[in-house]
Amino acid sequence: MKISLVIMAAGLGSRYGSSKQVDGIGPHHEILMEYSIYDALRAGFNKIVFIIKPEMEEMMERLCGGYLRRKTARDGSPVEVAYAFQDFSSVPSFYAIPAERTKPFGTVHALLCAADVVDGPCCVINADDYYGIDAYRTIYEELVKLPADGRAAMVGYLLKNTASLHGTVSRGVCTVEGGRLRSVREALKIQLYPDGSLRDLAEGQDLAPDTVVSMNFWGFAPSIFPALRDYFEEFLRYEAGDDIKAECLLPVMVDHQMRAGKLEVSVLSSADRWFGMTYQQDREVVAEELKKLHAAGAYPEDLRK
Repeated sequence: MKISLVIMAAGLGSRYGSSKQVDGIGPHHEILMEYSIYDALRAGFNKIVFIIKPEMEEMMERLCGGYLRRKTARDGSPVEVAYAFQDFSSVPSFYAIPAERTKPFGTVHALLCAADVVDGPCCVINADDYYGIDAYRTIYEELVKLPADGRAAMVGYLLKNTASLHGTVSRGVCTVEGGRLRSVREALKIQLYPDGSLRDLAEGQDLAPDTVVSMNFWGFAPSIFPALRDYFEEFLRYEAGDDIKAECLLPVMVDHQMRAGKLEVSVLSSADRWFGMTYQQDREVVAEELKKLHAAGAYPEDLRK
């Protein structure tokens, strides 16, 4: 059975100021997603799917695809590599794309673009986040026993460990009961302050530091794809309109499915710390954290061997 790591890497990195997905941040210029790939392969994943813009394929093959095809998965099979392209060609013909729009339609659209190349359970991640070694072991163990329909999983993180002092961040604010996700709300402007307090500026409310948030670390069965397609088409018909920045987001879609009684989501925890690069000022901190992990033996000197 193929268990895929699906990496959403088509984002423009607008707040970061450059293409952070391919910023050589590690001690030997490793890009951040290489750590996710390394952790996933040692956890047991045997297929890597990159969701990218079409013009990124040659670069991604050079950076990752080429050497990954020479690797062997934990089950002894060759690592399979596939590309999915997030562009406007996958948007249904009934929707007229505004002439001014340049960005894709968000994470639901991204995952939907991978429907033809994901042929088993999958873990979906952001390209520019570090989720931790334990997170991949945990989600893999869940995916191998995930029922074919109606169940999903996510690894939750504490809000205080995922915000930035350098600007606002978007997070899926979760309500969790008995290890199950009960609701998730996309908060688009969360600010961390030097005293450790956090505030949702868009809603004008304070948030507890230990609030569980989604960092787009989801585990799905292939049955999620018809639901994604239906939800995306509804979004285009009734919400997107002429808004050139409208996004169809995975946390919102998951919440919608749960409220409709169509999806049950297990919330898993990880012993590791998340970190990522939202702003250029975050780069130095992330580089230092990765350097420490290499020095502690969590990663070999060369991830590519």
